[in-house]
Amino acid sequence: MRRSLIGRTWPNAIAVVLFVFFIFPVYWMISTAFKQDKDIISRTPVFLPLDATFEHFDKAVHAPNFWTYVTNSLVVTVGAVLGSLVIATLASFAIARMRFRGRKSFVLVVMAAQMAPWEVMIIAAYLLVRDNDMLNSLVPLTALYLMMVLPFTIWTLRGFIAAVPKELEESAMVDGCTRTQAFLKVIFPLLAPGLMSTSLFGFITAWNEFPLVNILNKKEEFQTLPLWLSSFQTNFGTDWGATMAASTMFAIPILILFIFLQRKAVGGLTDGAVKG
Repeated sequence: MRRSLIGRTWPNAIAVVLFVFFIFPVYWMISTAFKQDKDIISRTPVFLPLDATFEHFDKAVHAPNFWTYVTNSLVVTVGAVLGSLVIATLASFAIARMRFRGRKSFVLVVMAAQMAPWEVMIIAAYLLVRDNDMLNSLVPLTALYLMMVLPFTIWTLRGFIAAVPKELEESAMVDGCTRTQAFLKVIFPLLAPGLMSTSLFGFITAWNEFPLVNILNKKEEFQTLPLWLSSFQTNFGTDWGATMAASTMFAIPILILFIFLQRKAVGGLTDGAVKG
C-alpha cells in the first residue's frame, strides 16, 4: 500500500510543480497590471496588489490608435482563419479521397511548409510585397497569415476526412446525392472538432504574429495589436504597468476562445493526429 501511495503521489506532486511554474508568469502579469507604480518598481516583490488600480488599463485603452489596432487585428486574423479553413477543407478532401498524379509530392510539400520557420522568409515576403506596391496594407498581411496556418490546417483536416468511412459517402451518392452534396451533408458535419482545433491554432498564430507586421506595415493605421504592446517602451524606459495591462487585454480574446473550444479542440488535435 505504501508503494501504491507513493506511486500516486509523485505524479501529482510533479503536476502541481509544473502548474505553478507555468501559471506564475501569467499571475505576475495580471497582478502587475493592477499594482500601483510604487509597488511595481519596489525592490521588495509585491505579490498581492492590495491597493489595486485600473489606471494602467485606462492608459492602455486610451493609447493612440488603440481601436484601429483592434480592428486591424480582427480583420487579418479572422480573414486568415476563414480563408485557410475553406482552402484546407477542399485540399484535405482531395488528398484523403482522390488519387491523382503528384499526390505524395503534394503531401511532402505540405509537411515541409509546416516545418519551415517563417522567420527566414521575411525578407522574401517584404521584397514581394514591396515590388507589388502593397506595403502598409492589410491584404498581403492577411494572405501571409493564411499561408502560415494553411499547412497545419490541411494536415489536421486530412486525418479527419480519412477517418470517415467511405461507405457513408458512397451510400449518400447511391441515394441520389452528388459528390459535392455527399461531402456537405455527410463529411462536413463530422469535421467540427477538426475545424475548431485548427481555428484555435490559426487564431493564436495570426493574433500573436509580430515580425511580419512590424516590417510590412510602418504606418500606424495599418498596424495590429502586437505592435501596440511595444508602444509603451520609450527613451525614458518602459511603462511596465501599462505594458502588463495591455498584455492582459491582449490575451483575453485567446482565453475566451480557448474556454469555448477547449474540449473539442483538444479532442480534434488528438483525433486528427491519429487517424488517417
